[in-house]
Amino acid sequence: MNIYFACSITGGREFESVYQAIVHALAEEGHEVPTAHLAGSGVTALEAIIDPQEVYARDVAWIRACDILIAEVSAPSHGVGYEIGFALGLGKPVLALFQEGRKISKMISGNPDTNLAVEAYQTPKDAIRLVDEFLLGRGIVL
Repeated sequence: MNIYFACSITGGREFESVYQAIVHALAEEGHEVPTAHLAGSGVTALEAIIDPQEVYARDVAWIRACDILIAEVSAPSHGVGYEIGFALGLGKPVLALFQEGRKISKMISGNPDTNLAVEAYQTPKDAIRLVDEFLLGRGIVL
């Protein structure tokens, strides 16, 4: 399964350990995650040297090619919100995860699109469990 993982880069890296846990679990389950590098600690510097038009073209191509988009939305990010909307516009299933107690955009939490699931987690293990349940709910064998 090709899974696009979306997370905050310039909006804050407070949840980086959660990003890493999710991406690691997806890789361990044999999924292809073209955006796995976004969970890495050095991503801000790596992405800073890439032209914005290149990032847009690359990421849009990855979203078009993915089967599912999984986003961690605890830290506000214009890019992640755009990616979610773009994926939904293409009819892709999207899981938006956020740390319980955090306020997230009402454009995400209030979106009635049936392809969007919005779930709160308490721990990284909990987030991984929610990802697995989301995938299983779509008939994806882990």
